[in-house]
Amino acid sequence: MKIKKTRNIRNMLCILCCTLTISACAPLLLGGMAGTVVVATDRRTSGIQLADEEVELRAAARIRGMFGDTVHVNVTSFNLQVLLTGEVPNDKDRLAVVKLVSEVENVKKVLNELAIGPVSSYADRTHDVLISSKVKAGIIDAKDLMVNTFKIVAEHGNVYLMGRVTANEANRATEIARNVSGVNQVVRVFQLLTEDELRALNPPASAKAQTTPAPVK
Repeated sequence: MKIKKTRNIRNMLCILCCTLTISACAPLLLGGMAGTVVVATDRRTSGIQLADEEVELRAAARIRGMFGDTVHVNVTSFNLQVLLTGEVPNDKDRLAVVKLVSEVENVKKVLNELAIGPVSSYADRTHDVLISSKVKAGIIDAKDLMVNTFKIVAEHGNVYLMGRVTANEANRATEIARNVSGVNQVVRVFQLLTEDELRALNPPASAKAQTTPAPVK
């Protein structure tokens, strides 16, 4: 009985830690099936999604190798366009980080949103995680939007919205984010699609189902 209780407490602590760190923990908790759903609803190809993950890992490793704990930099890649947020001590380091990331394989563009100042506290980062979670929840509640088409980053109360979306979707998500408590400003980093381009990405179910019938014996 004692062993069972200890195991339950350990499991609860693991779930709590994942919830308080980064939103990327969610796919780990949900398992492989959830990962498949994300890939299916993401408007990037599976190859680009993988390339984005590799860009984030390589860029983070290079920054860590050069600067250690003297900077706090978040690297977010979407469709090979990289957003940099966080804090660095001075403008020299700011430019050095941008150069370092721009040289990572497959990076097409770097959006520099790094602030010059002291590294943010754990409380500040927890607050940003809470804000991004609220924005995601708002998008989920909006029945005409799919949350997996967006990447949401919060830093110092500023919310950055990324994704391949139509103008209407961009405006809807922006309105949701700007009305979330604690948000200072919303920065749009969208790659806009026309309605025709969106239809080409998501053909009607009837078009997908049109196949040659199997022969009958």
